[in-house]
Amino acid sequence: MGAGTRRSAAARWKVRAGLVGVVALALPLAGCGLKSGSPMVDDVVPGSVGRGKPLDGASLTVTSKNFSENIVLGQMIGLIFKAAGAEVLDRTNLPGSISAREAIVKGGADAMYEYTGTGWITYLGHAKPIADPLKQWQAVRDEDRKNGVTWLPQSTLNNTYALAISRKNNAKYHLKTLSDVAALSKKNPSAVTICVENEFASRDDGLPGMEKAYGMSLPAANIKKMDAGIIYTQVSKSNSCLLGEVYTTDGRIKAMDLEVLVDDKHFFPNYNAAPVIHTKTFDKYPQIAGLLDPLSMKLTTEVAQELNAKVDVEGQDPHAVAKDWLIREGFIENKKG
Repeated sequence: MGAGTRRSAAARWKVRAGLVGVVALALPLAGCGLKSGSPMVDDVVPGSVGRGKPLDGASLTVTSKNFSENIVLGQMIGLIFKAAGAEVLDRTNLPGSISAREAIVKGGADAMYEYTGTGWITYLGHAKPIADPLKQWQAVRDEDRKNGVTWLPQSTLNNTYALAISRKNNAKYHLKTLSDVAALSKKNPSAVTICVENEFASRDDGLPGMEKAYGMSLPAANIKKMDAGIIYTQVSKSNSCLLGEVYTTDGRIKAMDLEVLVDDKHFFPNYNAAPVIHTKTFDKYPQIAGLLDPLSMKLTTEVAQELNAKVDVEGQDPHAVAKDWLIREGFIENKKG
């Protein structure tokens, strides 16, 4: 999308939802399912969830978008279903948001993790996000029922935009919030340099809107545009950018010793992850809620950073990352000899 192109907020956030995969580095995901699907063959048994095999006899399909975090979350659902007795078909790693959404709506897949902001803005077409995370989830849940989609309770995992600073540089400035950045920009305009993607730099719901919301005006020379992956390195290892645009759950935040600043005026939409289930499937197997609610309660932004780093920084397989974490947390167990 060109810098001069004007679109509705909903259309712009459709682009954001489709591009959210830039969070992940491009990795071969051979074990994570093809479009046609592949059976999940793990020999796992219930841990803290799935006791009594409540899905015994069920045949369920899990899906996800094609970026690391969402693939890991899709694998978690599949593994819990498998431990609870279901036969599971793995259709994770579908291209973009729309194909995974259509699979849930039309019943080509039964379950995945979706993001409340994507649901509210991209799928349901609302231009303005709801600032309160719970109220946004409730609004999405209620409105999406007509589309045959059931939203289970959300996690606190919030994959949205943010600005970050290196811990080393923040020792000098002690920034905690975007309001702190605004105050610094007025006190010392030359200090606030920022690295952003081209699109984020030009949209009303990106940098210009953020500046307006926080009452700051950054000189054009202080704004440096670059690819998303380079931003993390520039903020961490150079002095060319004091601040950088990041995604809050990106594994490189901790790996590169960055601190995320609080959006204290709630400018950026909430993208809380929540399980979405094809409603006919949920009507048939309402016990799915008892399996996935405890999982969502454990999923935080910090957990996502940790798991994303294992995939995007260390190069581990998303399925193995999901399985190891579920076993570590006691949700499932490997079947003993």
